[in-house]
Amino acid sequence: MKKFTKLSVIVLTVLTVIIIQAFDFSSDDSDKNPNIDRVPHWVLQMRQVTPPNPTPLAPVITPDGYDNYFLGTDFAECNTAVNPRNPLWVFTAYNTNGTHYTTDGGLTWLINNPGFGGSVAGDPVVVYDSLGNLYYDNMKNPITGTWMQKSTNNGVSWILGSVTANIGNDKNWIAADQTAGPYANYIYGSMTNSSAASFSRSTNGGTSFTFMGNLSPHALPGTMPCVGPNGSIQGGSVYVVTNSGLYYNPTYTFFRSTNGGASLPTLQSSHSGWVNTVGSQVGGRNSVQNMRTRPYPFIAADNSYGPFRGRFYVIYAANDPPGSGNKPDIWCRYSTDFGVTFSSPVRINDDVNTQNNHQWHSTIWCEKETGRLYANWMDTRNTPTSDSAEIYASYSSNGGVTWVTNQKLSNQKMKIDCASCGGGGTPRYQGDYNGIVATPQGSISTWADFRNGSFGSYGAYFPDFAMKVTPVVPIATGTNDSGFAFVSVPSVKLFTLTSSYSATVTNPPGAGSLQLTFLNRTTPATQNTLSTYPDSLRIRVRTVGGVPSGLYTIRVIGQGPNGTPVHERSFVVNVGFVGINTHSNNIPEKFYLYQNYPNPFNPTTKIRFDLARSGNVKLAVYDISGKQVAEIVNANYSAGEYSFDYSAENLASGVYFYKLETPEYTNIRKMILIK
Repeated sequence: MKKFTKLSVIVLTVLTVIIIQAFDFSSDDSDKNPNIDRVPHWVLQMRQVTPPNPTPLAPVITPDGYDNYFLGTDFAECNTAVNPRNPLWVFTAYNTNGTHYTTDGGLTWLINNPGFGGSVAGDPVVVYDSLGNLYYDNMKNPITGTWMQKSTNNGVSWILGSVTANIGNDKNWIAADQTAGPYANYIYGSMTNSSAASFSRSTNGGTSFTFMGNLSPHALPGTMPCVGPNGSIQGGSVYVVTNSGLYYNPTYTFFRSTNGGASLPTLQSSHSGWVNTVGSQVGGRNSVQNMRTRPYPFIAADNSYGPFRGRFYVIYAANDPPGSGNKPDIWCRYSTDFGVTFSSPVRINDDVNTQNNHQWHSTIWCEKETGRLYANWMDTRNTPTSDSAEIYASYSSNGGVTWVTNQKLSNQKMKIDCASCGGGGTPRYQGDYNGIVATPQGSISTWADFRNGSFGSYGAYFPDFAMKVTPVVPIATGTNDSGFAFVSVPSVKLFTLTSSYSATVTNPPGAGSLQLTFLNRTTPATQNTLSTYPDSLRIRVRTVGGVPSGLYTIRVIGQGPNGTPVHERSFVVNVGFVGINTHSNNIPEKFYLYQNYPNPFNPTTKIRFDLARSGNVKLAVYDISGKQVAEIVNANYSAGEYSFDYSAENLASGVYFYKLETPEYTNIRKMILIK
């Protein structure tokens, strides 16, 4: 009896220790283990609790005419998906369970963090299948695998939660077959599982997953699946990459299944020496300006029917030249034989002196219809001290052989070493990856941004166009009077498609209406599209039927052919006499039209006149041929002294005349516009 009791105590003690170690995440040393990339325990302890109901989030940030969508503040490390059936439905998730979705292409963002079968440890990954179903993978806490959630409406509601997808103890990933092939809508997953990479799949829309086995060698975080064709068979190749070897000289091993993952993917090739240090060696980790990083091998395959169909890609960051303390670049390799052999590395970043700047934290997406290959990364090229970064992007349309001129996506620099962000550690945790996804029209990137000293969540389109609106001049009367505003595209980021524009009054008048018409910038022809850049359109705002005096807001939307990129601007229209300034209560002795000031002018000038008696007043502008080009006022005015601020932004340089007409007085003066 004593022996049994003693044995029972020993067993219970051992079990208690195991349970405590398993569930007390803060007590393990994984935060300091350079071979583990799970979210640090202090991040889990401070994670946000967000109400389950959708909550509107902040709008765009547009200091330069290009939008950076501000989604809120999370804990870095995001992944993004777009519905292949509706490009306006975009979903992104940040650590540890910070979700953001839009159903209008990014004009408005909402949050609705799902529940799972238990608590989560982060590392979110999201994908869409070809039917428009969204899948969301998040590590369990304690980490023994991942929970899977599913939504049929872009995250408005969720229908799973207790499904186990991946098996493992660190860094997970999932991929969906978006083709119409024999394995359409299968979901594949891989995850670091101690000294191997687990491989799982779902053949029933995420209702359940089957663990298919482990792939080795694999000892470092960075396993990832993707789907490609096998000749004419859509979705006939399922790839998995594993990461092993030495921390500062990892080995990438590529596996491939040709039967939809029914059998474990087989080894295609292994490659060491591609990657060395990324930045500097600090505390057993790669570090760029005290931000921890890793050369994750991100993979993608071309599922299009273009000339590079079937091409298999991998990108990563690596120092050039090798060695701790040097600076990394972004590299792409491609395979034309299903991962058996790969091309020489192609440098994606195009800064003039690559050895002076850091480029790291890269991710990739191959668009399934066009085959265009997109990538984004963090970049210090605009900071000589290399302590601040921006997000850059590029794409390849020829199978990864060459890449287009790099474009800056973020419109403000961020200090890399963000002590106030809350990541902690040396080097500091500030997320291990960002997100990118694409439609046939372009890509959208999401990233963690430290510009405000916190883990801000941001997004931007690429290619993209800048959009600005010049406000309308005041409209004098509420009936049959007009004012003009300009919507312009002053520059583009490799955007070559047609953009279209629409406008609405957000606070319609109680009587009458405001008629909005888009016109060519120089002719009276109606036009609401642009196809060459830079260029602009006029928006005519006409009062109809007695609009009351007041302020009315006009909302202008510009968008690409499939609704993206999409941008919103607004301006306020003053209806009434707000454009006329009364200078005094004195009644002038005579009528008088003064010389405008300044003259010459560009593009605004002040026109002043005196009225000795009340009556109808018309003030108009004419070109040198006598054609009326603007009607400034046409209404009844009381006797007094008035001035009007006139803008000739829509006119070309030249000589013009302005004419004042009353029942008792008419006069004309000349003015010169110089642009």
